[in-house]
Amino acid sequence: MEQESFQTKAVRFWFQCLRVLRVTKKPDNKEYKMLLKVSGLGIAVIGVIGFILFMLKTLLLG
Repeated sequence: MEQESFQTKAVRFWFQCLRVLRVTKKPDNKEYKMLLKVSGLGIAVIGVIGFILFMLKTLLLG
């Protein structure tokens, strides 16, 4: 099996990137607000979990 050259891999990657960019679209206002809410909720959940773990460590290990 022949190894692909770096140039061949780079060109194929470039065309794959262009194909993805062609099918993507800018989100409308409703989609943007939903994305913002979901991202914010995820950040808040991770923060709460981190805070709980920190408090447990502080209380248990002093």
